[in-house]
Amino acid sequence: MTPPIATEHVPMVATPVAVKTLDSTGYPVAHGQAKRTQESAQVAKEDYNGNYVFAPIKEWQTSRAMTSRYFKSMHDATISDVIIVGCGSAGATCCYTLAKARPDLRITVLEASVSPGGGCWLGGQLMTPMVVRKPANLFLDEIEVAYEDEGDFVVVKHAALFMSTLMSKMLALPNVTMFNATCAEDLIVKQDRDGVSRVNGVVTNWTLVTLNHMTQSCMDPNTMTAPVVCTFTGH
Repeated sequence: MTPPIATEHVPMVATPVAVKTLDSTGYPVAHGQAKRTQESAQVAKEDYNGNYVFAPIKEWQTSRAMTSRYFKSMHDATISDVIIVGCGSAGATCCYTLAKARPDLRITVLEASVSPGGGCWLGGQLMTPMVVRKPANLFLDEIEVAYEDEGDFVVVKHAALFMSTLMSKMLALPNVTMFNATCAEDLIVKQDRDGVSRVNGVVTNWTLVTLNHMTQSCMDPNTMTAPVVCTFTGH
């Protein structure tokens, strides 16, 4: 059954920004759009003679670059087509497979940990090789992860090779957005037109807030809606 598409592409309208007088450094005195200056035109370089020059950027540029993109992603993800909770090997595989097959769907992944991947960075008992039973090796072929064939199973030399490859391919897909260090605290359940209760999204919060609800945190959660919610929160 094909899930309904909840997203609608609305063209963004640019908002004019008034640029105020520039100071001696070439940057706006107050709020406004920064202009390129002679300083920012310098070329970063690195050579083997000890000459190393960083491209000049300001602290506010770093903050704006991060916050504008993060909150734009959060704004768009509030109405998703699919929400995947948990980004271990199962969640990441589901996301990659679905996003590749349906590029028209907006897929949002929530991972409670700062580092996605779950326990798939290592094999059993903290050992590095990963054993994969056939025919799952066909998926390894698809994402181009090398392995040794042992007949009924294959062995990847390090589990992190599989997880890092899968993660990079998943995040490279334009219809995938992931929020790590973000918890799904609850489900949004609503009745459809037939009176049947259905999951309609998740209640989210930053993981550090979730972990401190019983101490000093009183931060209200956020919500993300989607007609399809998949959970891969592991064990």
